[in-house]
Amino acid sequence: MKATARVVAESDHGRTALRVLKGEAPLLPRRTGPDEVHFVGGAAGPLGGDELTMEIEVGPGAQLVVRTVAASIALPGRSGEPSLLSVSVSVAAGGRLLWLPEPLIAAARCRHTTRSTVDLDGTAELIWREELVCGRHGEEPGDVTLSTVLRRDGRPLYRSDVTAESLGGARVLATVFRTGDTPAAATTPTAAVMALAKGGTVATVLGRDLTETRRFTDPLVTPPQWRSKAAVTARASTAIDSPLVRRA
Repeated sequence: MKATARVVAESDHGRTALRVLKGEAPLLPRRTGPDEVHFVGGAAGPLGGDELTMEIEVGPGAQLVVRTVAASIALPGRSGEPSLLSVSVSVAAGGRLLWLPEPLIAAARCRHTTRSTVDLDGTAELIWREELVCGRHGEEPGDVTLSTVLRRDGRPLYRSDVTAESLGGARVLATVFRTGDTPAAATTPTAAVMALAKGGTVATVLGRDLTETRRFTDPLVTPPQWRSKAAVTARASTAIDSPLVRRA
């Protein structure tokens, strides 16, 4: 299956206008708040052989919060073909993006890659969270790679390439990148916060489940300067309470 989704957010007299909001199953965007979009699956996936593309554009002065209604499960295909999700994001100067999808669960025998590229212009602000759960309950994970590249004004800012094999047996990996100041967070044997040479910070934590990793990452994904915005102060994610994620 090949599917593409595209969201374009622009500022319109202090409000966020979604000039483009379209997609195909399993990538169906739905507006759920003044500055917020949730992606609805509409079909299982990513499944082996799928080629999925997400394009997100935030214009000058606009603010956008992107979430998903549930975790994504990377599943094997009958032929053993790999699946690919390509995420392309641009945030213009003065724009803000809060990227908070639910985790990717790497099911047994999957062969999946998520490749994300984020371009920030000038004073663009970003909070970007990625979560990987290695296998469903009682199973070993398949072959999964998360490749993320962030750039500021065309120059490299941050790059990460992670595989399930590189986690040393941990069940969950969570990473949060954010521009600007970062709230104080204690470094532990399985969690760390690192300042980047070109600005911004990245926090990484390994854990046994999402409840454990989100105790560390939740304080990092609500920037004080955005709290006046209704979309950002909206409900906490319901994923931790879902049976699927609780079993993961």
